[in-house]
Amino acid sequence: MLNDPIPPHVDPRKLADRGVTINGSLLLADLERLCDPLSDDVGTVQAKFDFERDEQHVVVIHSELDVEVKMVCQRCLELVTLPIHSECTYAVVKEGANTQSLPKGYDVLELGEDPLDLQALIEEELLLALPIVPAHHPEECQQPAGADEPESSKDEVSRSNPFSVLAQLKRDPNV
Repeated sequence: MLNDPIPPHVDPRKLADRGVTINGSLLLADLERLCDPLSDDVGTVQAKFDFERDEQHVVVIHSELDVEVKMVCQRCLELVTLPIHSECTYAVVKEGANTQSLPKGYDVLELGEDPLDLQALIEEELLLALPIVPAHHPEECQQPAGADEPESSKDEVSRSNPFSVLAQLKRDPNV
């Protein structure tokens, strides 16, 4: 078992042969694409990777990622801290290999002879786990001031209903 920090590159085939588990952390600031939609880049990603081979001798990676991120709530426009948890199971295959025979439930991870970029995998997985519309829980969210009442302009002129003439004609028995 390896601990802190997460290595940048690994060979999943060798690690799976030995049944290695990697536990570690990674600074949120190191994940530039993930930090783009966030309000700040302060925080640490806790990661756990289990490398093994399944019954068909396929290299399998089980990943668990946890991080707290700060985003702008789209309901009240205040900062909201969201816990992000992601779990995924990957089947590592060679580039261009037939994936039809893989058991269901695996996400396919095509890998050539180069080592696996673990940091990029973490970033991709967390990007997919981010909420599309970040928001507080409805009972915690405060509506912006004046959001409940419609805006009325002082310059607004009260206008009569243009169909009121039709209503009068409808009441007139001579028409």
